Amino acid sequence: MNHTDLALRRRTVLGAAAASSLGAALPVWAQGKDPIQFATLLDFTRVYTFLTDEYSQGQQDYIKLANLEGGIAGHPIKMIIKDHASYPERGIALYNEAKAAGAVFFDFLSSPVANALMPRCDEDHLPMIAFAHGRADAADGTAFPYVFPSAAIYRSQAALLLNYIDEHEGGLKGKKIAFVHIDSAFGKEPIELLERVAKTKGFEVKLYPYPVPGTEQAATWSEVRKNRPDKVIIWGAGPGQAVSIRGAVTNGISPKDIHSVLWLSESDMSAFKGNEVVGVKRVTLVHTGTNNSILRRILDKVVAPGNGSGDKKRVGWSGYNIGVASMAIAVEAARLAMKNGSGPLTGERFKAGFEMLKNYNAEGMMPPITITAQDHQGGGMGIISEWDGKQWAPKSDWAAAYQDVVWELIKEDQAKAKAKK
Repeated sequence: MNHTDLALRRRTVLGAAAASSLGAALPVWAQGKDPIQFATLLDFTRVYTFLTDEYSQGQQDYIKLANLEGGIAGHPIKMIIKDHASYPERGIALYNEAKAAGAVFFDFLSSPVANALMPRCDEDHLPMIAFAHGRADAADGTAFPYVFPSAAIYRSQAALLLNYIDEHEGGLKGKKIAFVHIDSAFGKEPIELLERVAKTKGFEVKLYPYPVPGTEQAATWSEVRKNRPDKVIIWGAGPGQAVSIRGAVTNGISPKDIHSVLWLSESDMSAFKGNEVVGVKRVTLVHTGTNNSILRRILDKVVAPGNGSGDKKRVGWSGYNIGVASMAIAVEAARLAMKNGSGPLTGERFKAGFEMLKNYNAEGMMPPITITAQDHQGGGMGIISEWDGKQWAPKSDWAAAYQDVVWELIKEDQAKAKAKK
């Protein structure tokens, strides 16, 4: 057995233990009702290791809180937590196992796995959340009725960055913007939006891809320096993001002119000392910190009694809070579904619950999202935050930008997909 197999087995055991403990720790009143099963089949060991532990910790702590506070109409929530390592074929196998075990909701936190399973979830009438990952056209509920991004997709995030530059950094007209991105489907996702907005707003965008996994970018930044851009947008995840910032600063680009996709965490910024990169900005979809009623209750009811799911210091970090928000959305959708009608929570009822979400903001953690049968993105809102040397400080209000262009591109994607069939 090789190292990866051992890691996978360890994660599977940990996941099974977590799922078991979530059920065992339920209040007595909840034991009489059948559990509602959520399957969070994630990548703990290969590609998304920079995020998954933190994200899953937030999910588990929120579900523990939800169970302590009554579950879903008195039904406890049980989590099935396993590792697919971002291999689509393994994700499909784990999906089938969880479906057979009775799971009615899924999260994969991996674009390759999510994209592979979108058609299956639709066929099986089982909802999945694709918070800040997966295909752009998943935002269209008429095309993928059981897939719920439930947050600004990547094109919407790029639109937010452009709008912030336009409104707060001297405008877009005449600017040269360098788009420095990992050479993958994720990295290429915003390109069409950037180029289309450039035509209407009068700026130039130049593309600078770097190879996967993103740890080697020196040649890319040498090319960026030659073009002397006014602004830089970096589009990667994990260790590659810190490499991008270092490359930009080393090549004479001011931190205040660096703008990032959502995936730029506190741990990424810890690679820099003092005020070295103060001024870097990123899209934020969920507030950081613990100044929120949900986070305070998690600290009081789950973490303080010693029932937390991981390192206490992560509570309030970006990935942790995104994990909390993802489960808060799902639990609220399930509660709405159970209020509407009677009987067990089926996938069809769960889907309807998602589409009842109106101005839901997880008690202020995130922008108010409204999900309809047509819009599974929920409006595409976010804020721009700035690194102040210690934390991400909000620099704007919740807003959406260029959604006409975002949806125009989504419809074009769908037309292209139909033409290929």
